[in-house]
Amino acid sequence: MKTLSRRRWMSGLALVAAGRTGRAEPSGPGVLDAHAHVWSADLRKYPLAPGLTRENLWFPSFTVEELVERGSRAGVTRYNLIQMTCYGLDHSYILDIIANDPTRFVGTGVVPAVSDVSLPSPDRVMKALARGGIYAFRIRGRSTRPAMRSGERWMDHPGFDKMFAAGARHDLCLSFLMTPADLPELDRMCRRFPETPVIIDHFCLIGKQPRRVEEETGALCRMARHPRVMLKLGAFYALGRKRPPYLDMLPLIRRLVDAFGPDRCMWESDAPLQTKNGHTIEAAVAVIRDHADFLSSSDKRQILSGTAEKLFFDRSPPVSGDAD
Repeated sequence: MKTLSRRRWMSGLALVAAGRTGRAEPSGPGVLDAHAHVWSADLRKYPLAPGLTRENLWFPSFTVEELVERGSRAGVTRYNLIQMTCYGLDHSYILDIIANDPTRFVGTGVVPAVSDVSLPSPDRVMKALARGGIYAFRIRGRSTRPAMRSGERWMDHPGFDKMFAAGARHDLCLSFLMTPADLPELDRMCRRFPETPVIIDHFCLIGKQPRRVEEETGALCRMARHPRVMLKLGAFYALGRKRPPYLDMLPLIRRLVDAFGPDRCMWESDAPLQTKNGHTIEAAVAVIRDHADFLSSSDKRQILSGTAEKLFFDRSPPVSGDAD
């Protein structure tokens, strides 16, 4: 697909960043959002997957310009954009965004390890997308994906082996949307592939079953024994009491940061879902920046930017070629 005009792109972002002040924000480092969703209102240029319509979208659109405008209020300057499943395997929208400003955007893609149709080998697709600035790949746990016939070892498949091996070889992350019920299988794969960088999204969705919070928290903390497993701390709007200022999340944050260390924890907004019903990106940033008084200033900087910076932006040149 035709890419966005760089001049038009940069002009648009400058206007967004300027906001009410009439001038662009400084280009220095700020908060790095490790998890945000965007999609376009232009369905001709960026069509939805076959069979989907506008009614399947969370909102009519949530463009990158809207994300930057809202994030700038909270000091967010860089973003990891998550591929919207409404686009299927077509990553054109986030690839265009990244290509127009790779210093501000990276991406997390979707590559199926298991499919009923003939697709390229997932490890080759990962390498191809990495050349466009997509450095992580989302995998749903058995408990968070549509029903499939599989046992406890739901990643016991050559496709997952290829993804883990490619992740280790090329420093590409596997980012898991899962619940604590899926941790035993992830633990097994991390033991087999200890060099693969792994991210667990949204606190592993702890708290969906309130009576099991202590048990689930312990299971998640035990994953810290794998040095390359990291956590995203965010999506506060969906967890705990589900209302700002989210102070009820602080004990869980403290316990997880104690287990993993701030260098393996990264803040996420999960935009735009937190922008509904009074939730804001500013409130989500404030949980770490203003309310987590058990964290030092350096710990806060690490969680709000440093961990994701090292993982997504401070990288060697993109992988190239087809040879392993």
